Amino acid sequence: MPITDWPEQERPREKLLQSGAQALSDAELLAISLRTGCKGISALDLARQLLQEFGGLRPLLAAGRKEFCAMHGLGDAKYCQLQAVIEMAHRHLRESLQRGDALTSPEQTRRYLWFRLQSYPYEVFACLFLDNRHRIIAFEELFQGTIDGASVYPREVVRRCLHHNAAAVIFSHNHPSGVAEPSHADEQITLRLREALALIDIRVLDHVIVGSDSSTSLAERGLL
Repeated sequence: MPITDWPEQERPREKLLQSGAQALSDAELLAISLRTGCKGISALDLARQLLQEFGGLRPLLAAGRKEFCAMHGLGDAKYCQLQAVIEMAHRHLRESLQRGDALTSPEQTRRYLWFRLQSYPYEVFACLFLDNRHRIIAFEELFQGTIDGASVYPREVVRRCLHHNAAAVIFSHNHPSGVAEPSHADEQITLRLREALALIDIRVLDHVIVGSDSSTSLAERGLL
């Protein structure tokens, strides 16, 4: 039965308008983005099949064009639809933390860092450079490594802080394993960087570990 023949309160679009997007399941949100199903399959049934085949929303949205379009009922049009949705979300988050904005919400900062780093299949170490009022100067990805870890050089971090004339920094890196639990090595490199930056009066406010579904703050853990 096509979705248009369903009871109105069960249709994803009508449900969204009535209760808000947060009330929808992953399959319902995906069905709205796909817009249509394929022969004999509604958009919602297609969405459910795709989530099952790919193992969830995250691996589905991270799939490349060839892998995505190889699935029954998909093609370049639907691939473009979802890529456009993803890019709009990226731009929305980038604009939420622009140069000159003051960091007032730890949750907003963690969400921004998670969105920037969670999709990499290898480790990336990044830094938010801040002025003395905790306003954003710049965000930079400083180091990249293998899935086993990234090499972080305090001398280069110091150099970039001086380049931006930063008064404070927030570090972040992702765990490609998907687990946002800080390791002993994460604690050690944070300590080394904090000691190096203390010599030039730059404060380390936090180090955020990014996993597949969540992030962890070393500051909130009392590890800074």
